[in-house]
Amino acid sequence: MKVTIAKWGNSLGLRLPKQLADELGLSAGSQVELGRDGTRLIAETSPSRQIPRYRLEDLLAEMDRLGGRDGEPETVEWGPDVGSEIIDDAYSRGEITLEDILKKKKSEP
Repeated sequence: MKVTIAKWGNSLGLRLPKQLADELGLSAGSQVELGRDGTRLIAETSPSRQIPRYRLEDLLAEMDRLGGRDGEPETVEWGPDVGSEIIDDAYSRGEITLEDILKKKKSEP
């Protein structure tokens, strides 16, 4: 596969095709070790600690496996809201419902 070297500031850069980057597990910010062997350019991927990705279905299945709602920690009552925790609006006072808010948003241009 051939790629073109491009100017990048005072340096040069290679653009990796998406398919190759995906196959190697590379993304923006990934680091590679560069070297040379005669006239060959060597870019070696370094093992990186990837951030784990979770799917909601897997998390819910694990919660069920651990006992479902029975495995939840008990709710702690910390007392009344104070300072910036206090929300004083029509919704919090029970004067309007979520449906009222959604209807209003739909009617706004």
